[in-house]
Amino acid sequence: MTPGARLQSAIEILGDIFLSGRPADRVFDNWSRSSRFAGSKDRAAVSEIVFTVLRRRAELSVATGREDARLLAFAALLLVKGTTLDALEAMADGSRHAPEPLSREERDALSAAALPGVGAAPWVRLNYPEWLHAEFEEAFGVGLEREMAALMERAATDLRVNLLKFTRDEAQAALSEAGVATEACPWSPWGLRLDARANLPGLAIYKNGGIEIQDEGSQLACLVTGVKPGEQVVDLCAGGGGKSLALAAMMENRGQIHACDTDPRRLGPLMPRAQRAGVRNLQTRTLGPFVEGEPDMDLEGLRGHADCVLVDAPCSGTGAWRRGPDARWRLGPDTLAGYHAAQDEVLARGARLVKPGGRLIYVTCSLLPSENERRAERFLENHTDFASLPWSAFWPEGLLPPPAPLGEGLRLSPASTGTDGFFVCLFRREKLS
Repeated sequence: MTPGARLQSAIEILGDIFLSGRPADRVFDNWSRSSRFAGSKDRAAVSEIVFTVLRRRAELSVATGREDARLLAFAALLLVKGTTLDALEAMADGSRHAPEPLSREERDALSAAALPGVGAAPWVRLNYPEWLHAEFEEAFGVGLEREMAALMERAATDLRVNLLKFTRDEAQAALSEAGVATEACPWSPWGLRLDARANLPGLAIYKNGGIEIQDEGSQLACLVTGVKPGEQVVDLCAGGGGKSLALAAMMENRGQIHACDTDPRRLGPLMPRAQRAGVRNLQTRTLGPFVEGEPDMDLEGLRGHADCVLVDAPCSGTGAWRRGPDARWRLGPDTLAGYHAAQDEVLARGARLVKPGGRLIYVTCSLLPSENERRAERFLENHTDFASLPWSAFWPEGLLPPPAPLGEGLRLSPASTGTDGFFVCLFRREKLS
């Protein structure tokens, strides 16, 4: 592909994302599958333009005075990547597969464009919705600038070594032999971080279930559950089951894990993954609707019997904005309020299952206090038979803990721990209500 063709493809992808509201990774993947002519370097170049616009959309929109996908793509190359205006005009020459030439209005807008300076509002300079500013200020205080800047960076790819099959050293050696360089993650005892991109699905160690792609923050959320061999564990919002597989390894295949979800399509790939991983103590359950105050027929047999219930709740995903930068622009107040209701509901559903002395673990991939601390406070107000536990209650002895703010909940973030943003808090059931 010519530079002009790459730019035009990026413009078309951005236009689809803006118009449809579909997740950017899906739109880009659809384009990649339908564009067999595009090689790996072409896909990388197009991706770079698309995701630069999505990461810095607020800045570029203010700089150009417009929200037009075409103009933002030009502005990303001009203002962020350092391409000259003459070079942009050479790409946009109207030839086959290239963008149409710049209009006078577009050229004038780009000639005058400049990225916002230090005097601009933080939500413009740091590219997040203004309506979320008060929440992020509450979460980070004086660290706001550092935290939000880190959310604009690219995320590393982390692996979880399956200890049912390999030690971390053994897995790292096997990856090295396959030409994949890694380094040990700083906090997770199972984690490896890739030094560069790699074709992981093509590796024998991946095909055989020896490693899984899992952010280190997600691994730490599993680690603090403190699950042990022989326990009865419920993963209430299991989705694809990455955390269920990590818990199975912690339990050394002894006890039972009930991986649950309301969508059977999300659970579908889990059992084949479990078989590859050598996991034998896992079963899946598809759940119907839950109505508080009525019998939960899908889980009634587990009521008051679980040692540990993991509630990896549906949430805004603000902690994963590095991986899906377009998600910050799709989130709205009504959607966030819907997440709050879903979080309260799934916590209430999970609480029923915990036995006296057992624990309920609440996890989000969010940095917003309204989804984290406020939900935990509301849960305790409505469930007086539970008490909060410090997040470090089950942290393995001798293992370096991650830096975290003071308080009972564990908050991880790209700036503080180099992970995706996660919130984890623990509750212990004192008695049956």
